[in-house]
Amino acid sequence: MELHQLRPPKGARRDRKRVGRGDGSGHGSYSGKGMKGQKSRTGGGVRPGFEGGQIPLIKSLPTARGFNNKFRVPYAPVNLDRLARFPANSEVTPASLAEAGVIDAGTRVKVLARGEVAVPLTVAAQKFSKAARQKIEAAGGTVKELA
Repeated sequence: MELHQLRPPKGARRDRKRVGRGDGSGHGSYSGKGMKGQKSRTGGGVRPGFEGGQIPLIKSLPTARGFNNKFRVPYAPVNLDRLARFPANSEVTPASLAEAGVIDAGTRVKVLARGEVAVPLTVAAQKFSKAARQKIEAAGGTVKELA
């Protein structure tokens, strides 16, 4: 087979529908536009989003105010360099972090890996990054995940 022999499959190409070319064509008379009215006229029709004079959905939605997910669970990020203030073998909990002024009381904690841990610590938090977990355990500490 060569390029000049290529053909589309049978039925793949159809002539365009020529409306308004007489009643014998099946698309004459009103040409599929019904009788009278704005949508039957040349250039007629309404703009996108028009809802017949009712306040359109696009106008009733908040503009440039963003979106707040009501199911979002906030976490306070705490990096390892913030844990340097705790003495060796101490237990670091969200309550002790709040006491030290690192986070606000009652917030969930995610421990991140920026910085280094020089002493072994028992760190209890809701979440840990993989790297933070590895650094704490490499320093001889332990990790407890709270619910």
